[in-house]
Amino acid sequence: MVHQFVDSHPGTERDLETLLDWCKTVEKADWRNFGDVRTTYSHADLVGELACFNVGGNKYRILALILYRPNTAAKVLLRAILTHKEYDKLQ
Repeated sequence: MVHQFVDSHPGTERDLETLLDWCKTVEKADWRNFGDVRTTYSHADLVGELACFNVGGNKYRILALILYRPNTAAKVLLRAILTHKEYDKLQ
């Protein structure tokens, strides 16, 4: 999904590593609740049932569904990557 976003948004290729770093961090995370998410990403917010992450110096919003599991790390399902401007249009 990250590569599709970059391919469809000219100029975002300069931030590809930043977006991929977010993915790598999430893959390694051992989140059991939203408090754990906030420990990793202090500016993460809940938007309905989705977690919203500000990425790339507030240029991008990543929306993800986080399925918490009691005895293992949460499963994180990427739902959308948006520019700040695209996200503001949703509000």
